[in-house]
Amino acid sequence: MKEKILMMLKQNKDEFLSGEKISHEFGVSRSAIWKYMNALKEEGYIIESIPRKGYRLISSPDILTYGEIEEYLITDFIGRNIYYFDSVSSTNIKAKEIAPKEQEGTIIIAEEQTKGKGRLGRNWTSPKGKGIWMSIILKPKVDPTKVAKITLIGAAAVNQGLKDIGINSYIKWPNDIVINGKKVCGILTEMSCELNMINYCIMGMGINVNLDKDDFDEELSKKATSLKTITGNTVDRKKLLAYILNHFEELYIPFKEKGDISKTIEISKDNSILIGKEVRIIRGELEKVGRVLDIDEEGQLIVEYENGKVEEIFSGEVSVRGIEGYI
Repeated sequence: MKEKILMMLKQNKDEFLSGEKISHEFGVSRSAIWKYMNALKEEGYIIESIPRKGYRLISSPDILTYGEIEEYLITDFIGRNIYYFDSVSSTNIKAKEIAPKEQEGTIIIAEEQTKGKGRLGRNWTSPKGKGIWMSIILKPKVDPTKVAKITLIGAAAVNQGLKDIGINSYIKWPNDIVINGKKVCGILTEMSCELNMINYCIMGMGINVNLDKDDFDEELSKKATSLKTITGNTVDRKKLLAYILNHFEELYIPFKEKGDISKTIEISKDNSILIGKEVRIIRGELEKVGRVLDIDEEGQLIVEYENGKVEEIFSGEVSVRGIEGYI
């Protein structure tokens, strides 16, 4: 009910709505309307209320609730059910708790993560109200060996969502988004499966949107940055989130229905920061140097080593680094 009232206020932002009109619209008492208005005010909405005139929405807070991103969404199912939290340990952890009973496309999003994690168990800095920290519950009927492709889809969606707000970025295969040689987004995909059947997948995503320079410690600042630091302006998190979800659904549906990731591969190749570069391929304690030739139709990285051998690399537990640093 609160979300419906909020939507009505947004649709009539330039005029007052009487409590009587709102109560008649939704079939609830005027005292109930008053309570919902107070609840919205507690969330940060500025609502003007004048006796005998009613209520008018003045401004909305910078929060990532469904009510705040719905106007920008064009999806059918991705992001249409959102669990919003002020703070969680990890959105991936929370997503795993509810995934078995939730519909595909459900999103867990938090203003803050206290124990955010990236690939290979690395920590992820997730300060309050400054980023997009979310996890998407997915239930594709594909072989578990194909799940790594979802990470590529996520990276392509972020790249395209950033383009929608005028920010060009590069994809560092398989799961990072890079601008000016530094990481602004990481993706972690996990799954629960039995033999050849997937119970669910969780695609976690962390995007450094409006972090300030002092949000990164000295070591992290060498390889990570934020959109605000890059552009010099505060970025609209609501629009960016919705645009990413729109692109993700567009790219995910062909994969889910036909196993098709051709559009994702096209985006990944066109915006790759690795193709043509010398890199270090790291597997645990083993490290090799090679040149990235391409990304094939299955989403594998094609690398030619110093000895002339060419290898197709799956994401898995492999890390790709530049010769002298992150990239």
